[in-house]
Amino acid sequence: MSGASRATATRQRPEQEPTSGLDRYFHITERGSTVAREIRGGFATFFTMSYIIVLNPLIIGTAKDADGNFLGGGTAPNLALVAAATALVAGVMTIAMGALANYPLALATGLGLNAFVAFSIASKMSWADAMGLVVLEGLVILVLVLTGFRRAVFAAVPPALKIAISVGIGLFIAFIGLVDAGVVRRNPDVASTPVPVGFGIGGELQGWPVLVFVIGLLAIIVMMVRRIKGAILIGIVGATVLAVIVEAIADIGPSIDAKGNVNPHGWGLNVPAIPGHVVDTPDFGLLGHFSLLGSFERVGFVTAVLFAFTLLLADFFDTLGTMTAIGAEAGLLDEEGNPPNTQRILVVDSLAAAAGGAASVSSNTSYIESAAGVGEGARTGLASIVTGVLFLLATFLAPLVEIVPYEAATPALVVVGFLMMVQVKAIAWDDWEVALPAFLTIILMPFAFSITVGIGAGFIAYVVIKAARGKAGQVHPLLWVVAALFVVYFAIDPIQQLLGVQ
Repeated sequence: MSGASRATATRQRPEQEPTSGLDRYFHITERGSTVAREIRGGFATFFTMSYIIVLNPLIIGTAKDADGNFLGGGTAPNLALVAAATALVAGVMTIAMGALANYPLALATGLGLNAFVAFSIASKMSWADAMGLVVLEGLVILVLVLTGFRRAVFAAVPPALKIAISVGIGLFIAFIGLVDAGVVRRNPDVASTPVPVGFGIGGELQGWPVLVFVIGLLAIIVMMVRRIKGAILIGIVGATVLAVIVEAIADIGPSIDAKGNVNPHGWGLNVPAIPGHVVDTPDFGLLGHFSLLGSFERVGFVTAVLFAFTLLLADFFDTLGTMTAIGAEAGLLDEEGNPPNTQRILVVDSLAAAAGGAASVSSNTSYIESAAGVGEGARTGLASIVTGVLFLLATFLAPLVEIVPYEAATPALVVVGFLMMVQVKAIAWDDWEVALPAFLTIILMPFAFSITVGIGAGFIAYVVIKAARGKAGQVHPLLWVVAALFVVYFAIDPIQQLLGVQ
């Protein structure tokens, strides 16, 4: 049944009397659901998206800021600290979505957004400054939602560029996963070859850790094509168990030991081992570690504004598409294709972005994996509350992330990259006016290792092509402004030299 048909079926469903106060608040019977289905749907959504508790620490918890510090201010990664805060914010904001918007939509740290924060923003400033930008971005989106301007901004960017941004981020994430797993490696002898990266070691995959990655990736792929719910999480857990067994037998050790010795066949990030304790009181020490305006002092006004705008773009469009897709699957859309409580959904999502920055775990956003819960029968916010409670309980399991090596977790990044890549078919590749800017956006994100560069190049190319073809009037005024800002961003060094600014 199509989304439109389900929506019609929902509107024509006979009126039934609520059976309890819970039923009346969440409109469970009215939407054709039951408490049992909502609980089952909440569990399904949690197990489908809970991989983020492992992947977010893997991405933002292992990157140094411009001062050489890891998230939390230490000189070594504290993955349990990041995992606990990740699960906490996801739990609180998902419960808010269920209680305030009554919608079966779950939220957590956005993949792609966290990579941008880690590799493009924090590398230019402190982690506190970077998270302050995330808070600002969330507050700006909230203002845009409350004023109704969000839809206007959404309309300013051509659909092809919106898709290209998502696809480019997917390739960027997949590239990170392949590099961290050791499948793709930096070429140490760049003087003898023009190839900056290569396949494995000397063109071969070597070492037990890489084998664990390959097995984990194939396992996730098989489970996904067989429509097994929670395939990504199951794959991470299974690969971690395999890694623990392999390490216990082969005693491989880390890729870089405490003395700085390099073992190209060693484990990345963590050496897998049976943990001393599985459950522990969560440490929420990351909460509140942000500097709202510190980035402007650190990198200058133009760069800070562009970083914030790029964050906004990457975060801005997903929710509108996600909430509509979930509503279509659940048969909750009205005649105009809008879900119920649209304004509340967008408000909660905007607050989640700011909350993610305030808790130093990057912007939180709506997850399309919520469709797993809808597939199990979820139709109301009660399912989201169940999912949120499970995230809160997961904060006590944060120590487990410290036994997961790169090779066990990065298969998920490759698979997520694929899921984001499939949207590329919606770009009209025979229309060069949009195809060329989309192409530049997509390829420059992984090749330049910068989401900002990809978006900037795409926007500038789009504006230039339209102007060259005498169609400047078709470009939204906001896009002209953004393109001009990106020109300044790319040319900031010669501009500073011209103005005599050091």
